[in-house]
Amino acid sequence: MDGTKPAMESNAEETQDEGQESKGCFECCIKCLGGVPYASLVATILCFSGVALFCGCGHVALTGTLTMLENHFSRTPSDHATLAMVIQIFQYIIYGIASFFFVYAIILLAEGFYTTSAIKKELQSDFKTTVCGRCITAFFMFLTYILFLAFLAIFGFTAIPVFLFFNVWNTCAAMKSPNITSPDSICVDVRQYGIIPLNATPGKACGSTLGDICNTSEFYLSYHLYIVAFAGAGATVIALIHYLMILAANWAYLKSAVSTHEYQDIKTKDDQDLEAEARSKEGQNSSSYS
Repeated sequence: MDGTKPAMESNAEETQDEGQESKGCFECCIKCLGGVPYASLVATILCFSGVALFCGCGHVALTGTLTMLENHFSRTPSDHATLAMVIQIFQYIIYGIASFFFVYAIILLAEGFYTTSAIKKELQSDFKTTVCGRCITAFFMFLTYILFLAFLAIFGFTAIPVFLFFNVWNTCAAMKSPNITSPDSICVDVRQYGIIPLNATPGKACGSTLGDICNTSEFYLSYHLYIVAFAGAGATVIALIHYLMILAANWAYLKSAVSTHEYQDIKTKDDQDLEAEARSKEGQNSSSYS
């Protein structure tokens, strides 16, 4: 009996130590998870997804569009030289957009981590945010608003090729209708859209030629890639709106926390003055009695 008692006590101590360690790990995990800015994390994932879809699909769709025009609508290189240069410029812009938003989204996510931790520390302790920190949040809010307007314009611009390809797709579908007696009279003239010059040859496709164009992989792939790129641009716009709401809320929280600390400092100073005045009166009363 005497030998089993120390063993039981040691086992109880080990169990207690393990319970304390597991409790400490659990509290540490909860503390770490509480410091994650989930709103910024969701906006970052949405931004990455939208920019990746827009840039990747847009780049491939532009290449496919140029190939389709060269093969079917503008067989003279000089007729579509300007278009080829514009498409190349757009592709370089896509490279820049992808690189910029990759870095900018990471910066906003880091700013979200910083602001979330700063707000919690300021509410729970005597930690105070600086004017520089609040100015950085305001600067990111202004820059994100400018980027939102720019990408909103890109979103609208991306709808143009979707509309053009949709018209061609509908024309090809109309040719297959049994009500159409002379499908060879149905044509699509891309010169009217200003994509290629008016003197470009052949410039248009009719009947079976138009049907063959709609069945090519370049047309089918480019059309659907433009739709995905359009959706990606929309997702990026939503992500930027989400970032704007997050930054505005963080700035308001920081400003409110500063006002709260200023009020607490003034109240503490007044309490100290009242306490000092009360002590001085007590000292005067005690001296007069003596």
